[in-house]
Amino acid sequence: MSQLINHHPASFRDPSGFIYEKEGTVYRFVSSLYKAHYELLQSSGLSDELLKKKLLLPYTALQENHTGRADWYLTLVPQYIPLLSYAWEWSFSQLKDAALTTLSICKAALQKGMILKDATHTNIQFVDGKAKLIDTLSFERYEQGEAWVAYRQFCECFLNPLLLAQYTGFEVHKLMLSYPDGVPANITSKLLPLKTKLKPSIYLHVHLHANMSGKATGTANGSTKKISQKNIEQILQNLEDCISNLKLPSTTTTWNNYYDETILSDDYLSAKKEIVSSLLGSLNYSSVIDLGANEGEFSLLCKKEAMVVSTDFDSACIDSLYQRLKKEKQQHILPLVVDLTYPSPGMGWTNAERTSFFQRKSFDVCLALALIHHLAIAKNISFEQLASFFASICKTLIIEFVPKTDPKVVGMLQWRKDIFEGYTEDQFEVAFEERFILKQKTDVPGSKRTMFVYQKK
Repeated sequence: MSQLINHHPASFRDPSGFIYEKEGTVYRFVSSLYKAHYELLQSSGLSDELLKKKLLLPYTALQENHTGRADWYLTLVPQYIPLLSYAWEWSFSQLKDAALTTLSICKAALQKGMILKDATHTNIQFVDGKAKLIDTLSFERYEQGEAWVAYRQFCECFLNPLLLAQYTGFEVHKLMLSYPDGVPANITSKLLPLKTKLKPSIYLHVHLHANMSGKATGTANGSTKKISQKNIEQILQNLEDCISNLKLPSTTTTWNNYYDETILSDDYLSAKKEIVSSLLGSLNYSSVIDLGANEGEFSLLCKKEAMVVSTDFDSACIDSLYQRLKKEKQQHILPLVVDLTYPSPGMGWTNAERTSFFQRKSFDVCLALALIHHLAIAKNISFEQLASFFASICKTLIIEFVPKTDPKVVGMLQWRKDIFEGYTEDQFEVAFEERFILKQKTDVPGSKRTMFVYQKK
């Protein structure tokens, strides 16, 4: 029997186990090395408590060794996650909630005699509208006197980028793309304003660490100072208080007030919603990707039984949508910050640990509303390239064509040379009919725009 069955390329660092896939199902191999920790996770009641609070991804246990490995102890079947997302695709509030979830889990673990041995954002996913820990093997028995080994990792992965976002205006997804393993304390300390040194929590968790980085740790024989459980609990509470008070700086972009101020007209928006609702109602689908979703007005028209991914390059829009979904307890929409012209690349070891965004999933339906002029004119992407791209990610495409006479396109061309002679509705149709079958074409009242429905050939 094969020892490794579709071993997940991101699951190789922890000797306690790994993720693999067999016949379309994702499994977690648990090594006999982890037996004592797993039994404590169960017997202490920690697993049940975290599952009840929806902080841990649900899983079931199987007595089936698919791998043939002699060190097999148990097989877990975690809940299916339709689409993995990463911190470099999250908004400020998403990273903040992921941080607070990690701290809540660690605090609960300590009360049960366990602790998190790692605290990375890659162990968190947004499932059913809530940040959850997906790595069941992150827990280990807490030994009295030992420090929280994941403390620095937590600060680098969560606290430091959130602080930089609040105090410098950096966007967290861009920070995490530059520092996928977390922003180091020395970098954070240099970028934060001087006044943050006067804030005890920030001084303790960032500036003091930066001062100590590069200095020898421990004593000559390698021993380290003991720390009590109460001290660890105080650190966790201090981190929670600090992060809970962080807020996304108020910003106004071209896009996060789009529906209120820059949309063509209320009649246009109302008519477009009616058209899109009708089109979606006529389709059979279980997954949708809304590209250039802004604050998700059209994602919200999708049926709640479907998994909807709403993307936009504007992190303020996505943060606003995330906050709205939380408030309304809508669980079927996953908002992500994605720039279509620079989507998340493959990252990590051999570029395979974290796959590029559009390699992760294809969708039944793609919404591309008021988007094509931004790609074709602002980014000089041809209709042929766009048709090929959309055909690679969906079966049904609902796309809005915005003509050159549209006020938005006129504005875009006001200060640049018009080199887009081929940007016509006829040329658009010719290019898209190479890869799609036209199913429906509807004028959008209140505008000169046209809605097309295409079925992939």
